Amino acid sequence: MNKRNLWSAFLMATAVTCLTSCGGGTTETDEKTADDAVAEVGALTYVKIEDATEVDPTWSTENTVIFHVIGEPDDMHPTNGNSATKTFLHNYTQCFVMAADIINLDVRPGVVKDGPVISDDELEFTYELRDEPTWDDGSQLTVDDIIFTFKAVKCPLTNNPHSKPYVENLEDIIVDAENPRKFTLKMKKKYIQNIVFLTDYPVMQESYWDPKKTLRNYSFQKLDDPNLNTSAADLSAWATEFNDAKYSRKPEFLVGMGPYEFSEWKPGQSYTLVRKQNHWTQKLAQPTPFETSYPEKIIFKINTDPNSQVLEFKTQALDASTYLSVKKLLELQEDEKFNANYHSRFTNTYNYSYLAFNCRPDGVEHKKFFDDKRVRRAVALLVPVDQINLVSNKGKNKRMVGPVSPLKKEYNHDLELLPVDVEGAKKLLEDAGWTDTDGDNVRDKIVDGEKLSFEFDLHYMTTAVGWRDDAQMISEALYEAGIKCNIVPLDFAVHYDRARNHKFDAMLAAWAGSSVPEDFTQIWHTSSWASKGSNFTGFGNAESDALIDSLKYELDMDKRIPMVRKLQEMIYEEQPYVFLFASTRRNVIHKRFGNADMYFERPGVLINNFQLLSSKSIATPSAEAN
Repeated sequence: MNKRNLWSAFLMATAVTCLTSCGGGTTETDEKTADDAVAEVGALTYVKIEDATEVDPTWSTENTVIFHVIGEPDDMHPTNGNSATKTFLHNYTQCFVMAADIINLDVRPGVVKDGPVISDDELEFTYELRDEPTWDDGSQLTVDDIIFTFKAVKCPLTNNPHSKPYVENLEDIIVDAENPRKFTLKMKKKYIQNIVFLTDYPVMQESYWDPKKTLRNYSFQKLDDPNLNTSAADLSAWATEFNDAKYSRKPEFLVGMGPYEFSEWKPGQSYTLVRKQNHWTQKLAQPTPFETSYPEKIIFKINTDPNSQVLEFKTQALDASTYLSVKKLLELQEDEKFNANYHSRFTNTYNYSYLAFNCRPDGVEHKKFFDDKRVRRAVALLVPVDQINLVSNKGKNKRMVGPVSPLKKEYNHDLELLPVDVEGAKKLLEDAGWTDTDGDNVRDKIVDGEKLSFEFDLHYMTTAVGWRDDAQMISEALYEAGIKCNIVPLDFAVHYDRARNHKFDAMLAAWAGSSVPEDFTQIWHTSSWASKGSNFTGFGNAESDALIDSLKYELDMDKRIPMVRKLQEMIYEEQPYVFLFASTRRNVIHKRFGNADMYFERPGVLINNFQLLSSKSIATPSAEAN
């Protein structure tokens, strides 16, 4: 039975996108537009931006996009590293078996001809490679490259604990006996992401990454075996080279099948992609918006100073951004010249910010402040989330109650947003044994035989001033109840490293969400804490693990929805996070580019599809988007 449309139908039936964008210089009418519509998938899936009807003579004619960012990727290795920025850049430097379709909130064929043919038992997924994809050395993509890619991802010596859970269900890849370009992914169990997980893994060239073909000596079954001899000389030598830091940051080693390649990386300042010459996508008769490469160069310029960001947009030194603060975009939208030169909108996202607790501290380097859920709930009652939203985001962002976006059907509407309740927080702290015994206005407690003052560090990222302001407001609110919170700024790489190694008391951070049904293993399963994955807090027990394990394999949405809501209840009860906001994306794109559409799914833009306008091209309409 051909079930190639099963996933698409499932995804389209379950994803709902709500839109609340407001662009500078627009007029309000009684008719709903992309600026204020609430639409379901299939009706409106992104904001279609009409091309400028004339080219201003002051606009640059250089075919380079200078894209504003507030940080750099932690690691550009194809498998290692875990930042949203890395994933963003992979859209331009890498190719995938299946790829995210941010236009239709779906998955789309990448280097394969079509979606999979799915077996009746939904455990085998058969794909056929396209003929066009070639590597930079001119050799054609083969199934051997596909097999190598997923062996490399699965290998226990590969430094990618964050992504191991997504590939553990892959049992084998079988090459078709009659067609060497056809292959079948054999899965161990039905899994909610048996297709969509392929969008996370760039395809790697075996001859580049494994010239000795070491992984051909290791079957998928061997790599799954817990008794695998990981100290074997050949495997150890391969992994040492594969994980080498040069493949993470040095431009000459940052290779991939995508149409762009790294040309320069100036730490703390910028990183630059240049369009490859004669790339295979440039020979396609009808490339999709994901396969174009109109800009000759994309410069990602780091600027974390809000006032400098405003100045650079007012002087047209930057072409686009999704990283401005709400306050600064609102300020820019009051400027007539800015509105004449730029498209801008606010759009909802699936992303959310949070304050996380170290629920399993070692008690030595990091003391036992937050191992009691009463203390975590007390802090949650002290954090002035609504006030922070007003001050930092002008009320634009929406409060979160758990890890599931309010845009999804699985969202648990029965869970109530916590109010600020200082007296209730004090009572919980006292019940947990935290009192002020020495009159210094800071609570204390005897913990493991030691008098411990409730003074902890709150880590936050230096990528935006907003994080500092939020941390400061949290610190001031907690002191009201006798808790001293020291705010500690860290750059992203250090912040993430300390988080995954559980070297923190509490931290502010954010997750980039998606419209697809989730596998909660990475962030919420205890195995992801033990492996130093993305369960930074140590949340979880046998009951929550069992529910997460069941959710991975439950495809029936009627059964899945109540299970997801139950998990939200568990997380709500244990309070490992103080959930803050579902953020809005602040979209800005210069009008000198056509195809400046804005998407609700991450990353929100297709920079490769920005097409420089000229007096000759101005009459040519951009592609229909919906």
